[in-house]
Amino acid sequence: MKPQKDNLKRVIVDFKKLTPEILGLLVEKYPDGYDDFHIIKFKNAKGESVEAVEVISGDTKYLVKVSVKLEKTMKDYDEDDYTDYDDDDPTAVKSPFPEDNY
Repeated sequence: MKPQKDNLKRVIVDFKKLTPEILGLLVEKYPDGYDDFHIIKFKNAKGESVEAVEVISGDTKYLVKVSVKLEKTMKDYDEDDYTDYDDDDPTAVKSPFPEDNY
């Protein structure tokens, strides 16, 4: 029997499409930032090399692409900046599997 974590839906998130919910999860998991050993390297559907850090929310594992902008945004994150933000944009994240994207 596989561990439950292997059954999670995987979603690749680019910095430009980062939602406040996912940013909050990143800051919570990596409060002092992430190091090289946190980075996961893989090939996307186009065969391109991707580097990302992962966070899990519910039944979804988010693979957030690593960039200098991501590091700065995580460092500057203030939860109060997002108190008026009620809903995440459902089009903000795309699954790496085309059949999951509507």
